[in-house]
Order: sequence, then structure tokens, then C-alpha cells
Amino acid sequence: MDARLRRVNKEIADCKNDKTSQIKIDLFDSSPFHLKGSFPGPQGTPYEGGNFEVDIIIPESYPFQPVKMKFITKVYHPNVSSASGAICLDILKDAWSPVLTLKSTLISLQSLLCSPEPNDPQDAEVAKHYMTSKASFEETARYWTQIYAGAPDPNRGKTGAGGRDEVAIAGLERAHVDKFEDMGFARSKVIDALRRLNYRGSNVAQISDERVVEELLK
Repeated sequence: MDARLRRVNKEIADCKNDKTSQIKIDLFDSSPFHLKGSFPGPQGTPYEGGNFEVDIIIPESYPFQPVKMKFITKVYHPNVSSASGAICLDILKDAWSPVLTLKSTLISLQSLLCSPEPNDPQDAEVAKHYMTSKASFEETARYWTQIYAGAPDPNRGKTGAGGRDEVAIAGLERAHVDKFEDMGFARSKVIDALRRLNYRGSNVAQISDERVVEELLK
């Protein structure tokens, strides 16, 4: 058994024996070098109550080269691509050290959910939302956690609840979308345009209707 395989097997076993961290690592398929990690969303954050899965690929020169990780679960966060799950985290790049383990790296991802770094974003649109209106950002991140990560929805069962709300997924206000939809533009196109313009919070007063219409006509 080569050194890489011995180390990976030991790390998986250590993680299974650790009952306190709630970090899990399982085989993704038949390869011991393609794994799936998971952890619960941190308490006191918009990600609380969710379960987040991560795709892990162990490179040939591990542990001297960083593991490759990306989120499988969709996450609304400045340092995670909302499209691909790619992660902006220094220890996955130049700050990697052979003393780091799969478990400690997953714990670092969990910590990243607690402490976004919008000035070094992976998803620029989400970072703009965070910096424009943190309250609106957290509402959107919480909604994504409910629909993609399985967090409980306190509104489930109430009138009008159920299904996916594309306006909420985009982090926009329904009244703003309705306003431009009433002009005759398709709802999906309005959502895309307002998201690109970061039509949220204090930005709304700075973006004229004419500018929005110009974007919609592109």
C-alpha cells in the first residue's frame, strides 16, 4: 500500500472515530482518492440547519499538494461560486501545509461559512450583495440553505408556501421584479437584469428605471 493510500485510509478512519466534530468523509465511488465530505451549517449563521456536501479529489502528491475541494451543495456565499461550487480559500491553494488533514480542511470550510471574505470573492455578484445589504444577503443565504441544504423552513405549511421562489433565490424584492415585469418584460429576464445590476438595498435609489430598462433591452 503506498503512502498516499495509507494516509487517506487513516484520515477516513480517524474521522469516523470522531463523534464530536460531525464531519463525515465517505467514498464517492470506487476510488479511494475521490471522496465526499459533509458537515452541518454553523449555528448562528444563515447556514444553520443545513447539511453541506463537498467533492474531494486527492492529488497524486498528497499531502504535499493541496486537496481539490468544491461544494456539491449549492451555497450562497461570497467565497463560493453559486454556479460551480468552486471555493476561494487560501489553504486550498498557496497556504496549504502537509500537516493539514481532510477533516481540518473541512472544518476550515465550515468556518468560512461563519466568516465571509467579500473583498476576496469567488462569486462577485454575491459579494456585492453582501456588501450592499448584509440583512438581505443573509435572508437569501438562509433561503438557499432551506431549498438546497435541507434546513427546516419555518414558513412551510403556511398559505402560499411551497415550491422554489426564483425572486428569493436571486436575493431580490418581489415588488421590484413586479414593477419591471408589469412593463412587459419576462420575469426571468427581469430577475437576471436586476441581479446583474445588484438592485438591492441602498443601490436601488442610485439605479434609474431607465438604466434597468437599458439592461433589459440588451
